[in-house]
Amino acid sequence: MDVLGGSSAIVPSPYSNPTTPMNKTQFLTKPLTHQNFLFKPLVFSNRSKSKLFTFLSSNPATTESMEEPKPPEPEAEAEVDSKEEKFDWYSQWYPVMPLCDLDKKKPHAKKVMGLDLVVWWDRNENEWKVFDDLCPHRLAPLSEGRIDQWGRLQCVYHGWCFNGSGDCKLIPQAPPDGPPVHTFKKACVAVYPSTVQYDIVWFWPNTDPQYKDIIMKKKPPYIAELEDPSFTKAIGNRDIPYGYEVLIENLMDPAHVQYAHYGIMQIGTPTEKVDREGGRPIDMEIRKVHVNGFTGKQGWGYPEYIAPCIFHTFVLPDSDQAPAANRMVSLIFMCIPVSPGQSRLIWVFPRNFDVWIEKFVPRWFFHIALNLILDSDLHLLHVEERNIMENGGSKNWKKACFVPTKSDAFVVGFRRWLNKYAGGEVDWRGKFSGALPPSPPREQLMDRYWSHVVNCKSCNTAHKGLNALEVILQVVSVGLIGIVAATKQNAMSMVARTTMVSMAILCFAASRWLVHFIKKTFHYHDYNHAFL
Repeated sequence: MDVLGGSSAIVPSPYSNPTTPMNKTQFLTKPLTHQNFLFKPLVFSNRSKSKLFTFLSSNPATTESMEEPKPPEPEAEAEVDSKEEKFDWYSQWYPVMPLCDLDKKKPHAKKVMGLDLVVWWDRNENEWKVFDDLCPHRLAPLSEGRIDQWGRLQCVYHGWCFNGSGDCKLIPQAPPDGPPVHTFKKACVAVYPSTVQYDIVWFWPNTDPQYKDIIMKKKPPYIAELEDPSFTKAIGNRDIPYGYEVLIENLMDPAHVQYAHYGIMQIGTPTEKVDREGGRPIDMEIRKVHVNGFTGKQGWGYPEYIAPCIFHTFVLPDSDQAPAANRMVSLIFMCIPVSPGQSRLIWVFPRNFDVWIEKFVPRWFFHIALNLILDSDLHLLHVEERNIMENGGSKNWKKACFVPTKSDAFVVGFRRWLNKYAGGEVDWRGKFSGALPPSPPREQLMDRYWSHVVNCKSCNTAHKGLNALEVILQVVSVGLIGIVAATKQNAMSMVARTTMVSMAILCFAASRWLVHFIKKTFHYHDYNHAFL
């Protein structure tokens, strides 16, 4: 669908225009049709006139004459929040997982901001709970436990049980006539404030009691489309083997689409092509940088970065027309810091047309295309992050990288926000040394099963079902051959014998094709740019 075809191309959100609001009749032009549902061409507009960034000339002679090339800097007239506020990484709401990929019958292990969490459904309070993933007894992971018959979270190491408030309700080893050791404070589990918004579990990464009711004072970021019941919401998640900074930059960067995703995503052809792929200048600007993120401008709309996790923008199906009335499809990327070199992406692609499609097409079918897009530049970004680290890390990014064109404006804006307000990098509070984890073999790096399938209820169900079908096809194939072999020649006509042998061959061929399909769809699909 369009949103899959545009997962990396940025067309901005009209919801965040800081000066002139746009009404709902000013969005998209052409409906997404069934025929172009997966890979709709994306186009980039060059209509904006204002200049908020000074960019160096890309003329080779000019570049050679410069002693030290510098990345683009905002001009003096750019709107910048002059307050010396500092962004607090631990006073924010973070998305954890979509509800559709959580099972109420078991606890789930998740890591966010370096914190090991257990997410579980408390049926006594009818709420999702987020606990520290440590049993206070011997620090075993509670995520390996179960929900007992009374709806409590039970540690399977020694059977300690906890209610939704983190209170220990049972220590089986404590004698009934002894002191009530389960009531001691040290027997409790740390509970994080949590809430459900947009069908996603969010948590606040601070267990201090003063934040118990933080939801009454501060809510997760508001996104209009996700509150609108007329929108369908294609949602998914994947663990990513490179860090939060690189992930969010990549999603802000439309210029890489023609190259890194060549052959996967169809891009509108420019009038004049400078190369096979059709790269072109892209007019992008940053309008305002402040402690909570920034707003920008591209084409007809205004994308927004809502710190620390959300990049919100729109897809424009056809640049030859102005945005059409009442047809909207937006791209919402939630980029979650997990640990150094690891992040998690939750995507939501709301649209208010062709909503019937998702009632008939299973969710995992759309994830095939999205995973292929993510895989096609995954290795590039994994290596890029290590190169940045070797050249001084995030704080030295400005000197290490050369970004002379407007197509990098959002990336420069993000790095500017990161350095000005957030200390230049994610605050891990000393939980990590700062080194990136070792690079695994390519097949392990690009593995889909452990990074997505096991965490996606739809893909996991499809994976199990297709594996079962593959076995059934093989059994049928062998069974048919066995019947033919065991039946006397004069007891079965030649037509029947030929039909059964043909069916056996077809079943065997189908099972072999299915093995290949399962591997490439749910396990590993390599992407070689040199042969495209």
